[in-house]
Amino acid sequence: MAFLKDELAGFVPTEQAKDIIKGVAQGSVLLKLSRVEPMKSDKKKFNVLTDGAGAYWVGEGERIQTSKATWIHPEMEAKKLAVIIPVTKEKLEDTTINVFNELKDTIAEAFYKAIDAAGLFGTNSPFKKNVLQSATDAGNVVVLGTNGDGHLDLDVSDAMALVEDEDLDVTSFVARKGIKNSLRKLRDANGNQLFVDGVNGQELYNNPIEFAQKGAWDKTKAELIGGDFKTYSLVGIRDGLSYEILKEATLEGTVDEDGKPISLAEQDMIAIKATMRLGYLPVKDEAFCVVTPKGE
Repeated sequence: MAFLKDELAGFVPTEQAKDIIKGVAQGSVLLKLSRVEPMKSDKKKFNVLTDGAGAYWVGEGERIQTSKATWIHPEMEAKKLAVIIPVTKEKLEDTTINVFNELKDTIAEAFYKAIDAAGLFGTNSPFKKNVLQSATDAGNVVVLGTNGDGHLDLDVSDAMALVEDEDLDVTSFVARKGIKNSLRKLRDANGNQLFVDGVNGQELYNNPIEFAQKGAWDKTKAELIGGDFKTYSLVGIRDGLSYEILKEATLEGTVDEDGKPISLAEQDMIAIKATMRLGYLPVKDEAFCVVTPKGE
């Protein structure tokens, strides 16, 4: 049985690593909606069909016309994502398995919030592009209140129309939790709810909608984002989670109750740094749209 004090660096035990990845997949709105692929190396090319082949009516004895399907082959590069969790030194006396059993939910939450913030908004992102940038570059932006206050449904419909003008479909939405009250009040001409909160999930305009967790959504930049995530939003995940035990570091990004950064040596603590590798790429700008707050 391995104890943390004897294994100060290495890979997270397999079962606990699987649980962490499962927790990331369940917590990340981006992973829920996107096309997720495993990566065996830090770089991987993906095959994406952007225009399909055509069919033609053929008369007796006529030559059959041919057309070409258009493919693109975007390359994704996995980047390192790390979370640092300070704990008491007593954890060194626990088994590695027990430590990661206890911390797996905390690690997963830190990972999925960082993934969504980077992939949706480009917050602290190592990736070349994010969903908001794609929608903005395509000009698929509608300002909340364009159709008057209380007409969120019409604003969303107008945003969808910008995608549909490119012969594409919005198949899912991502939004902040603070918009739920406005969604619950939406009704069609017959008084039926446009937002459905059912046992099998939540839907808007008959498409699934996911709500980002606190800390993952930038409400100054977007109220709601729509798009064809399953086709044009790509996530690549490398196998294996690694960890390292820190003993001397000062954690500038983590403050104690006195407002000062935690100093592990001075406060007789250690920190566990867990690392995963992940890539993200939205591959077609026109496939995404956004409803932005007033004043943006």
